[in-house]
Amino acid sequence: MSDSADSHVKTLNFNVGVLGHVDSGKTSLARALSSTASTAAFDKNPQSRERGITLDLGFSSFTVDLPDHLRDSGGQKQYDSLQFTLVDCPGHASLIRTIIGGAQIIDLMMLVVDVVKGVQTQTAECLLIGELTCPCMVVVLNKTDLLPPNKRQSAIEKMTKRLHKTLENTRFKDCPVIAVAAKPGGPEAPDTEEPQGVPELIELLKKQTYLPKRDPGGDLLIAVDHCFSIRGQGTVMTGTVLQGSLAINDTVEIPALKVTKKIKSVQMFRKPVSSAMQGDRVGVCVTQFDPKLLERGVVCTPGSLRTLYAAVISARKISYFKGSLATRAKFHITMGHETVMAKVTFFGLPPAGASENMSDTRPPPCSLETPFNFDREYFYQDEYLTSSGSDPEQWALLEFDRPVTCPSLCLVIGSKLDTDIHANACRLAFHGHLLHGFEDKGYAETSLPRLHIYKLKHKEGQVERVTDDYSVIGRNLFKKETNLQLFVGLKVTLSTGESGVIEGGFGQSGKFKIRVPEGLCLETRNLLTSTSKKKGKGGSKGGPANEEEPKHDSQPVSIQLSFKRYIFDPHKKMIQH
Repeated sequence: MSDSADSHVKTLNFNVGVLGHVDSGKTSLARALSSTASTAAFDKNPQSRERGITLDLGFSSFTVDLPDHLRDSGGQKQYDSLQFTLVDCPGHASLIRTIIGGAQIIDLMMLVVDVVKGVQTQTAECLLIGELTCPCMVVVLNKTDLLPPNKRQSAIEKMTKRLHKTLENTRFKDCPVIAVAAKPGGPEAPDTEEPQGVPELIELLKKQTYLPKRDPGGDLLIAVDHCFSIRGQGTVMTGTVLQGSLAINDTVEIPALKVTKKIKSVQMFRKPVSSAMQGDRVGVCVTQFDPKLLERGVVCTPGSLRTLYAAVISARKISYFKGSLATRAKFHITMGHETVMAKVTFFGLPPAGASENMSDTRPPPCSLETPFNFDREYFYQDEYLTSSGSDPEQWALLEFDRPVTCPSLCLVIGSKLDTDIHANACRLAFHGHLLHGFEDKGYAETSLPRLHIYKLKHKEGQVERVTDDYSVIGRNLFKKETNLQLFVGLKVTLSTGESGVIEGGFGQSGKFKIRVPEGLCLETRNLLTSTSKKKGKGGSKGGPANEEEPKHDSQPVSIQLSFKRYIFDPHKKMIQH
């Protein structure tokens, strides 16, 4: 297949993600846009598949003349026309996957809002996903035909005002809002009813376009959304090029099936082409491959995707999520094109460093200001920490219920998708980027010990009595069954200020001996001896009497023991500086 087929007309493909609440009319709007722009994007012809590659599944397109502002910004040298590809994101859990998976290539987001119902829970979630993945947005108020004609204009103005209020603290502040009726009379109405406001929407979309930054370099990654076979030719995988580029005769890998195939031919919207790059919608034909094995998934440069059993990510809480983010809790994790359950462990910078930073200007969300590094020490957190300003920088270890195949540095979103979809609560909990993946099934033994996350442990006991100027006997720091040998050599502090070292056990009941190298000061000795009726050396007969003593006289000198324990240290060693 020569390049001549695509050398005459160069079309810029501009991807518009169509998001909105389940019944806001997204699909009707996509149909109205495509038919108004007079293309056969929704091809009802049963023979269309035999004729060539159709790309109708959740994707439709229409082509317009290249707008003047794109010609002026250098587009004219490269392109003759502008094709809008509408990515209609169906269903809700899959919406999150579709948008995150396609985050690199969605150039504009179209948020569809039912003008009667306004912003609903899912609408707000769509908005959040848009904020994480997309630079600009257009809000479409749909179903204006349901408003009484005499109140229509005021209702539209009221809803527009309310939306601008909702958006004022987001990156979509002041984004355009337009009112349409994509399918007057509802889904059952005859097709003779003309959509209202759609030509104006097309003009608005044209104004919002820009030349997207497309990068043909790097590994190829295609999100495949449909697979079918054409007799005598092979199997066609249709999808969107998320990164890199491809050409006829390239070898690609289908990682889910661990097979590689050679590309026989490529089409873009039914026209044969010799190559395609990031942002393009393509149909790729390969041979000897059963389409039933891959309905949806990813195709890539061989060896470029990794299968992970666990991962470290940067973590930022989504402010609308009402629950706490607790360590050891399970969340739905969406990364690449998969959603999988994972157990989460949150960790941050050690408290001293964190408090020094408190007055600093905090990094904006998702900035990797402090790069993650295995050489650094991190502090274990029982939950994600929030602050009234910007949250302190935090990370999370994700341990997946099943392995996940994904590109490096991909966007990650953690959600509670099992929450009732009708409850008025945001289910998206946190987001971040993949920083390090563990590809070894036995990562808990082989890799996690490299992750220096520690807990601060603190124990408190009492001095029972003095044995000489340099030694005391302590109690209530350990249980009777504790192996005291593990604690020998650890430093302790007395509440009177002296520092000591645990020398070993004393007797059988969990008591222990502390050596105070600098010696006990006079006040401490007096304090300790005055609370004890027997001022002698505390011989064995006097032992029990001394033990009873504190019940009458509260013991004034406490012993503090603090140490660090690394949560992934297989030897569970105690560390003190």
